[in-house]
Amino acid sequence: MSVEPFLERLQRGPAILGDGAWGTMLFARGLPTGDAPERVCLERPELLTEIAALYLEAGAEVVTTNTFGANPERLGLHGLGPDLEEICRAAVSAVRRAVGERAWISGSIGPTGVLLSPLGSLDPSVARAGFARQAAALAAAGADLLCVETMTDLAEAELAVRAAREAAPALPVVATMSFEATRRGFFTVMGVTPAKAAARLEAAGASAVGANCGDGDTMAGIAREFRAHCALPIAVRPNAGLPTIASGALVYPETPEAMAARVPGLLEAGVALVGGCCGTTPEHVRALWEALGRKV
Repeated sequence: MSVEPFLERLQRGPAILGDGAWGTMLFARGLPTGDAPERVCLERPELLTEIAALYLEAGAEVVTTNTFGANPERLGLHGLGPDLEEICRAAVSAVRRAVGERAWISGSIGPTGVLLSPLGSLDPSVARAGFARQAAALAAAGADLLCVETMTDLAEAELAVRAAREAAPALPVVATMSFEATRRGFFTVMGVTPAKAAARLEAAGASAVGANCGDGDTMAGIAREFRAHCALPIAVRPNAGLPTIASGALVYPETPEAMAARVPGLLEAGVALVGGCCGTTPEHVRALWEALGRKV
């Protein structure tokens, strides 16, 4: 699909349906705990094509690449730093084989996992260069849009959005952060509110803003706060409930039906793109598709 229809659709509706979790699906297919999920792009790309096809069949209109950690810092922990461009190319190609032109491909850009200075050791200019490298590689591989996601540090999120806009100016950039509900309102673990995120991410050049990797019960409230503080479309991708540990593994308990039951409230809050994050599966996406009233 071309970029222009994505932006038009995002703005005019109806709400776009995203896909679900990728880590959940890869772990179910034998990805070792502690290894880089991005290694699959090089060694088992057929798994990515299989997962993308399942999400497409479930109704997803946007399918994400397996490049969440494809930045120099995270890849460097696993000796994959030099392979960044090939990982991005393989990730986009694997999804394209499944979806063709029937869905938009979203190039995933996650956080570095290192605190920016002066709080941490990562120079902001180095982080920005890494994000630009990742965005350029995803764009060159044929991604239709970029998604800066699961951010908690607003400074890092801004760096990533600005780097993506500069490295891939033709692509829209969706930017989402992870919030938790507290007695004082919604905050990331770094103390960022939706109101502050809305204003600064819009100024950084984001095409849409919102939240991912959080409790579904909070998403409508977060969306309303974003709507009150910026004019951009809102995207939400909740987890499948709050995780528990069973047999040494994280288990996300929320059923597809429970997740789908929130769709009317999300639409009422003005959400323009809805999908799933950790623990969600093609079954969750199918339930969202049905709740959105889509027809084959």
